[in-house]
Amino acid sequence: MKDDDQNFPWNEIEEELGACWDPQDGSGLKPTKHMLVDEQVAMCLNIFAHHAKNRVIQWNFGQSRSTISKYVHIVLKAIIRLNQFLYKTPTPTAEDSTDQRWKWLKNCLGALDGTHVKVRVDSNQQTRFRNRKGNVTINVLCVCSQDAQFIYVLSGWEGSAADSRVLKSALSRPRGFKVPAEDAGYSNAQGFLAPFKGQRYHLNDWREGRHPTNPRECFNMRHSVARNVIERCFRMLKNRWAILRSPSFYNVRTHNVIVLACCLLHNLIRHDNAHDPLDDEIENLVPEPVEEPTEDDPTIRTIESSEIWTLFRENLAAEMFNDFRCGR
Repeated sequence: MKDDDQNFPWNEIEEELGACWDPQDGSGLKPTKHMLVDEQVAMCLNIFAHHAKNRVIQWNFGQSRSTISKYVHIVLKAIIRLNQFLYKTPTPTAEDSTDQRWKWLKNCLGALDGTHVKVRVDSNQQTRFRNRKGNVTINVLCVCSQDAQFIYVLSGWEGSAADSRVLKSALSRPRGFKVPAEDAGYSNAQGFLAPFKGQRYHLNDWREGRHPTNPRECFNMRHSVARNVIERCFRMLKNRWAILRSPSFYNVRTHNVIVLACCLLHNLIRHDNAHDPLDDEIENLVPEPVEEPTEDDPTIRTIESSEIWTLFRENLAAEMFNDFRCGR
Protein backbone atom coordinates (compact mmCIF):
# COMPACT_ATOMS: atom_id res chain seq x y z
CA MET A 1 0.00 0.00 0.00
CA LYS A 2 1.05 3.57 -0.50
CA ASP A 3 2.49 5.61 2.33
CA ASP A 4 -0.62 7.81 2.65
CA ASP A 5 -2.70 4.68 3.41
CA GLN A 6 -0.65 3.52 6.35
CA ASN A 7 -2.50 5.58 8.97
CA PHE A 8 -5.93 4.98 7.48
CA PRO A 9 -8.31 3.34 10.03
CA TRP A 10 -9.64 0.73 7.58
CA ASN A 11 -6.28 -1.04 7.45
CA GLU A 12 -6.68 -2.28 11.02
CA ILE A 13 -10.30 -3.29 10.42
CA GLU A 14 -9.35 -5.17 7.27
CA GLU A 15 -6.71 -7.17 9.13
CA GLU A 16 -9.13 -7.95 11.94
CA LEU A 17 -11.88 -9.14 9.57
CA GLY A 18 -9.46 -11.26 7.59
CA ALA A 19 -8.16 -12.92 10.76
CA CYS A 20 -11.57 -13.67 12.27
CA TRP A 21 -12.69 -16.10 9.56
CA ASP A 22 -12.72 -19.76 10.54
CA PRO A 23 -14.50 -21.99 7.98
CA GLN A 24 -15.01 -24.78 10.52
CA ASP A 25 -16.52 -22.45 13.09
CA GLY A 26 -19.35 -21.15 10.87
CA SER A 27 -20.76 -17.81 11.95
CA GLY A 28 -19.57 -18.26 15.55
CA LEU A 29 -22.95 -17.47 17.11
CA LYS A 30 -23.88 -19.64 20.08
CA PRO A 31 -26.75 -19.51 22.59
CA THR A 32 -25.88 -18.51 26.15
CA LYS A 33 -27.49 -19.27 29.48
CA HIS A 34 -29.60 -16.13 29.30
CA MET A 35 -30.01 -15.48 25.56
CA LEU A 36 -30.81 -17.56 22.49
CA VAL A 37 -29.15 -16.92 19.14
CA ASP A 38 -32.53 -15.74 17.77
CA GLU A 39 -32.68 -12.96 20.36
CA GLN A 40 -29.08 -11.92 19.72
CA VAL A 41 -29.78 -11.56 16.00
CA ALA A 42 -33.16 -9.88 16.56
CA MET A 43 -31.60 -7.17 18.72
CA CYS A 44 -28.94 -6.43 16.14
CA LEU A 45 -31.36 -6.36 13.18
CA ASN A 46 -33.73 -4.13 15.13
CA ILE A 47 -30.94 -1.59 15.55
CA PHE A 48 -29.92 -1.79 11.87
CA ALA A 49 -33.41 -1.71 10.37
CA HIS A 50 -34.97 0.92 12.63
CA HIS A 51 -31.89 2.71 13.99
CA ALA A 52 -33.39 1.99 17.41
CA LYS A 53 -31.66 3.58 20.36
CA ASN A 54 -30.30 1.47 23.23
CA ARG A 55 -33.08 2.53 25.59
CA VAL A 56 -35.68 1.24 23.11
CA ILE A 57 -33.86 -2.09 22.80
CA GLN A 58 -33.56 -2.24 26.58
CA TRP A 59 -37.33 -1.85 26.92
CA ASN A 60 -38.24 -4.27 24.11
CA PHE A 61 -35.80 -7.04 25.02
CA GLY A 62 -35.36 -6.53 28.76
CA GLN A 63 -31.57 -6.43 28.54
CA SER A 64 -29.01 -4.07 30.00
CA ARG A 65 -27.13 -1.55 27.88
CA SER A 66 -23.84 -3.40 28.30
CA THR A 67 -25.45 -6.70 27.26
CA ILE A 68 -26.93 -5.09 24.15
CA SER A 69 -23.59 -3.59 23.15
CA LYS A 70 -21.83 -6.90 23.73
CA TYR A 71 -24.16 -8.92 21.53
CA VAL A 72 -24.38 -6.32 18.77
CA HIS A 73 -20.62 -6.67 18.32
CA ILE A 74 -20.81 -10.46 18.51
CA VAL A 75 -23.49 -10.59 15.81
CA LEU A 76 -21.59 -8.06 13.67
CA LYS A 77 -18.49 -10.24 13.76
CA ALA A 78 -20.59 -13.29 12.92
CA ILE A 79 -22.06 -11.61 9.83
CA ILE A 80 -18.64 -10.50 8.61
CA ARG A 81 -17.31 -14.04 9.06
CA LEU A 82 -19.79 -15.13 6.38
CA ASN A 83 -18.48 -12.66 3.81
CA GLN A 84 -16.99 -15.40 1.63
CA PHE A 85 -20.44 -16.91 1.25
CA LEU A 86 -22.54 -13.75 1.09
CA TYR A 87 -20.52 -11.66 -1.36
CA LYS A 88 -21.68 -12.27 -4.92
CA THR A 89 -19.16 -13.95 -7.21
CA PRO A 90 -18.99 -11.78 -10.34
CA THR A 91 -20.14 -13.34 -13.61
CA PRO A 92 -19.09 -11.59 -16.86
CA THR A 93 -21.84 -10.56 -19.25
CA ALA A 94 -22.14 -13.35 -21.82
CA GLU A 95 -21.22 -12.76 -25.45
CA ASP A 96 -24.74 -13.84 -26.49
CA SER A 97 -26.55 -11.81 -23.82
CA THR A 98 -29.97 -10.47 -24.87
CA ASP A 99 -30.43 -8.23 -21.81
CA GLN A 100 -31.07 -4.74 -23.21
CA ARG A 101 -29.10 -3.15 -20.37
CA TRP A 102 -25.98 -5.28 -20.63
CA LYS A 103 -25.73 -6.86 -24.09
CA TRP A 104 -23.39 -4.14 -25.37
CA LEU A 105 -21.02 -4.57 -22.44
CA LYS A 106 -19.54 -7.98 -23.15
CA ASN A 107 -17.51 -9.49 -20.28
CA CYS A 108 -18.65 -6.73 -17.94
CA LEU A 109 -18.37 -7.84 -14.31
CA GLY A 110 -20.75 -5.27 -12.81
CA ALA A 111 -21.18 -1.60 -11.91
CA LEU A 112 -19.02 0.50 -9.59
CA ASP A 113 -19.83 3.68 -7.68
CA GLY A 114 -19.48 5.34 -4.31
CA THR A 115 -21.96 6.55 -1.75
CA HIS A 116 -21.68 8.58 1.44
CA VAL A 117 -22.92 7.40 4.84
CA LYS A 118 -23.34 9.95 7.63
CA VAL A 119 -21.32 9.38 10.79
CA ARG A 120 -20.66 11.14 14.09
CA VAL A 121 -17.02 11.99 14.86
CA ASP A 122 -15.15 14.19 17.32
CA SER A 123 -15.09 17.89 16.49
CA ASN A 124 -11.34 17.81 15.82
CA GLN A 125 -11.89 15.20 13.05
CA GLN A 126 -14.91 16.71 11.33
CA THR A 127 -12.85 18.57 8.72
CA ARG A 128 -11.41 15.27 7.44
CA PHE A 129 -14.82 13.64 7.23
CA ARG A 130 -16.76 16.58 5.76
CA ASN A 131 -17.71 16.00 2.12
CA ARG A 132 -18.38 18.52 -0.64
CA LYS A 133 -21.98 18.97 0.50
CA GLY A 134 -20.86 19.86 4.01
CA ASN A 135 -22.01 16.60 5.64
CA VAL A 136 -19.79 14.54 7.95
CA THR A 137 -19.61 11.17 6.20
CA ILE A 138 -17.55 8.16 5.22
CA ASN A 139 -16.99 7.47 1.53
CA VAL A 140 -18.08 3.90 0.70
CA LEU A 141 -16.95 2.26 -2.55
CA CYS A 142 -19.22 -0.53 -3.83
CA VAL A 143 -19.27 -2.85 -6.81
CA CYS A 144 -22.47 -4.73 -7.62
CA SER A 145 -23.46 -7.46 -10.05
CA GLN A 146 -26.03 -7.21 -12.83
CA ASP A 147 -28.69 -8.62 -10.48
CA ALA A 148 -28.07 -5.97 -7.79
CA GLN A 149 -25.93 -7.93 -5.32
CA PHE A 150 -22.73 -6.55 -3.85
CA ILE A 151 -19.46 -7.99 -5.16
CA TYR A 152 -17.09 -5.77 -3.21
CA VAL A 153 -17.44 -3.07 -0.54
CA LEU A 154 -14.75 -0.78 0.90
CA SER A 155 -16.02 1.31 3.81
CA GLY A 156 -13.93 3.67 5.87
CA TRP A 157 -12.44 6.48 3.82
CA GLU A 158 -13.25 9.97 5.04
CA GLY A 159 -16.00 11.87 3.23
CA SER A 160 -13.44 14.39 1.97
CA ALA A 161 -11.53 11.69 0.06
CA ALA A 162 -11.85 11.80 -3.73
CA ASP A 163 -13.55 8.82 -5.38
CA SER A 164 -10.47 8.14 -7.52
CA ARG A 165 -8.29 7.92 -4.41
CA VAL A 166 -10.68 5.46 -2.80
CA LEU A 167 -10.67 3.31 -5.94
CA LYS A 168 -6.88 3.29 -6.11
CA SER A 169 -6.81 2.22 -2.47
CA ALA A 170 -9.24 -0.63 -3.19
CA LEU A 171 -7.10 -1.88 -6.08
CA SER A 172 -3.85 -1.73 -4.12
CA ARG A 173 -4.94 -3.71 -1.05
CA PRO A 174 -3.89 -7.37 -0.63
CA ARG A 175 -7.54 -8.27 0.00
CA GLY A 176 -8.85 -5.49 -2.20
CA PHE A 177 -10.89 -5.29 -5.38
CA LYS A 178 -9.47 -7.48 -8.13
CA VAL A 179 -10.26 -6.95 -11.82
CA PRO A 180 -8.93 -9.80 -14.01
CA ALA A 181 -6.93 -8.31 -16.86
CA GLU A 182 -8.36 -10.77 -19.38
CA ASP A 183 -11.88 -9.55 -18.57
CA ALA A 184 -10.99 -5.91 -19.00
CA GLY A 185 -11.46 -5.72 -22.76
CA TYR A 186 -13.02 -2.31 -22.89
CA SER A 187 -12.23 0.86 -21.07
CA ASN A 188 -10.52 4.16 -21.47
CA ALA A 189 -8.81 3.15 -18.22
CA GLN A 190 -7.94 -0.52 -18.30
CA GLY A 191 -10.71 -2.56 -16.71
CA PHE A 192 -13.07 0.39 -16.17
CA LEU A 193 -15.47 1.72 -18.78
CA ALA A 194 -16.32 5.33 -17.99
CA PRO A 195 -18.89 7.60 -19.70
CA PHE A 196 -17.87 10.45 -22.00
CA LYS A 197 -17.43 13.75 -20.22
CA GLY A 198 -19.31 16.82 -21.44
CA GLN A 199 -22.22 14.77 -22.84
CA ARG A 200 -25.71 14.12 -21.50
CA TYR A 201 -25.59 11.14 -19.19
CA HIS A 202 -28.19 10.77 -16.41
CA LEU A 203 -31.41 8.89 -17.10
CA ASN A 204 -33.47 12.04 -16.52
CA ASP A 205 -31.74 13.55 -19.55
CA TRP A 206 -33.44 10.97 -21.79
CA ARG A 207 -37.00 11.30 -20.57
CA GLU A 208 -39.90 12.96 -22.44
CA GLY A 209 -38.93 11.52 -25.80
CA ARG A 210 -35.38 12.85 -25.93
CA HIS A 211 -32.96 10.87 -28.10
CA PRO A 212 -29.16 10.84 -28.45
CA THR A 213 -27.87 12.92 -31.35
CA ASN A 214 -24.35 11.49 -31.66
CA PRO A 215 -22.41 8.29 -30.77
CA ARG A 216 -21.08 9.65 -27.50
CA GLU A 217 -24.55 10.56 -26.24
CA CYS A 218 -25.82 7.14 -27.29
CA PHE A 219 -22.99 5.46 -25.40
CA ASN A 220 -23.68 7.55 -22.30
CA MET A 221 -27.38 6.73 -22.42
CA ARG A 222 -26.76 2.97 -22.51
CA HIS A 223 -23.94 3.23 -19.99
CA SER A 224 -26.30 5.06 -17.63
CA VAL A 225 -29.02 2.42 -18.05
CA ALA A 226 -26.59 -0.36 -17.09
CA ARG A 227 -24.92 1.59 -14.28
CA ASN A 228 -28.31 2.42 -12.76
CA VAL A 229 -28.16 -0.98 -11.02
CA ILE A 230 -25.66 0.34 -8.47
CA GLU A 231 -27.86 3.37 -7.76
CA ARG A 232 -30.77 1.00 -7.16
CA CYS A 233 -28.58 -0.99 -4.78
CA PHE A 234 -27.79 2.12 -2.76
CA ARG A 235 -31.45 3.12 -2.59
CA MET A 236 -32.56 -0.34 -1.45
CA LEU A 237 -29.71 -0.54 1.05
CA LYS A 238 -30.52 2.76 2.75
CA ASN A 239 -34.26 2.26 2.55
CA ARG A 240 -33.98 -1.13 4.28
CA TRP A 241 -31.38 -0.19 6.92
CA ALA A 242 -32.26 3.06 8.67
CA ILE A 243 -28.93 3.14 10.50
CA LEU A 244 -27.30 4.10 7.18
CA ARG A 245 -29.55 7.13 6.71
CA SER A 246 -28.45 9.20 9.72
CA PRO A 247 -25.45 9.37 12.08
CA SER A 248 -25.33 6.73 14.79
CA PHE A 249 -23.67 6.89 18.19
CA TYR A 250 -21.30 4.09 17.25
CA ASN A 251 -17.73 5.12 16.58
CA VAL A 252 -16.48 5.29 13.01
CA ARG A 253 -14.64 1.97 13.25
CA THR A 254 -17.82 0.15 14.28
CA HIS A 255 -19.96 2.05 11.77
CA ASN A 256 -17.68 0.90 8.95
CA VAL A 257 -18.32 -2.70 9.95
CA ILE A 258 -22.06 -2.01 10.17
CA VAL A 259 -22.01 -0.77 6.56
CA LEU A 260 -20.34 -4.02 5.46
CA ALA A 261 -22.80 -6.11 7.46
CA CYS A 262 -25.79 -4.32 5.91
CA CYS A 263 -24.41 -4.94 2.42
CA LEU A 264 -23.95 -8.65 3.18
CA LEU A 265 -27.48 -8.90 4.61
CA HIS A 266 -28.77 -7.17 1.47
CA ASN A 267 -27.18 -9.96 -0.58
CA LEU A 268 -28.63 -12.64 1.69
CA ILE A 269 -32.13 -11.21 1.29
CA ARG A 270 -31.88 -10.99 -2.50
CA HIS A 271 -30.36 -14.46 -2.77
CA ASP A 272 -33.05 -16.14 -0.67
CA ASN A 273 -36.02 -14.17 -2.04
CA ALA A 274 -36.81 -14.57 -5.71
CA HIS A 275 -38.81 -11.35 -5.50
CA ASP A 276 -37.42 -8.64 -3.25
CA PRO A 277 -40.36 -6.48 -2.06
CA LEU A 278 -38.20 -3.37 -2.42
CA ASP A 279 -38.01 -3.95 -6.19
CA ASP A 280 -41.61 -2.73 -6.48
CA GLU A 281 -40.91 0.37 -4.38
CA ILE A 282 -37.53 1.34 -5.74
CA GLU A 283 -38.79 3.78 -8.38
CA ASN A 284 -40.55 5.80 -5.69
CA LEU A 285 -37.52 6.00 -3.41
CA VAL A 286 -35.66 9.31 -3.25
CA PRO A 287 -32.27 9.07 -5.01
CA GLU A 288 -29.07 9.85 -3.23
CA PRO A 289 -28.97 13.79 -3.14
CA VAL A 290 -0.34 0.04 -2.14
CA GLU A 291 2.01 -2.87 -2.51
CA GLU A 292 3.72 -2.98 -5.90
CA PRO A 293 2.25 -5.69 -8.16
CA THR A 294 4.42 -8.64 -9.08
CA GLU A 295 5.18 -9.47 -12.69
CA ASP A 296 2.88 -12.51 -12.69
CA ASP A 297 -0.01 -10.68 -10.96
CA PRO A 298 -3.05 -11.28 -13.25
CA THR A 299 -5.13 -8.44 -11.82
CA ILE A 300 -5.31 -4.73 -12.58
CA ARG A 301 -3.71 -2.61 -9.85
CA THR A 302 -3.77 0.85 -11.49
CA ILE A 303 -6.35 2.94 -13.33
CA GLU A 304 -4.19 4.92 -15.72
CA SER A 305 -5.81 6.01 -18.97
CA SER A 306 -4.96 4.09 -22.12
CA GLU A 307 -5.30 5.03 -25.78
CA ILE A 308 -6.21 1.43 -26.64
CA TRP A 309 -9.23 1.41 -24.35
CA THR A 310 -10.19 4.95 -25.34
CA LEU A 311 -10.28 3.87 -28.99
CA PHE A 312 -12.29 0.81 -28.04
CA ARG A 313 -14.86 3.04 -26.34
CA GLU A 314 -15.12 5.30 -29.40
CA ASN A 315 -15.71 2.30 -31.68
CA LEU A 316 -18.27 0.84 -29.29
CA ALA A 317 -20.09 4.17 -29.15
CA ALA A 318 -20.25 4.32 -32.95
CA GLU A 319 -21.60 0.76 -33.09
CA MET A 320 -24.25 1.57 -30.49
CA PHE A 321 -25.35 4.73 -32.36
CA ASN A 322 -25.62 2.93 -35.69
CA ASP A 323 -27.77 0.25 -34.07
CA PHE A 324 -29.91 2.94 -32.42
CA ARG A 325 -30.55 4.75 -35.71
CA CYS A 326 -31.40 1.50 -37.48
CA GLY A 327 -33.88 0.58 -34.76
CA ARG A 328 -35.85 3.84 -34.94
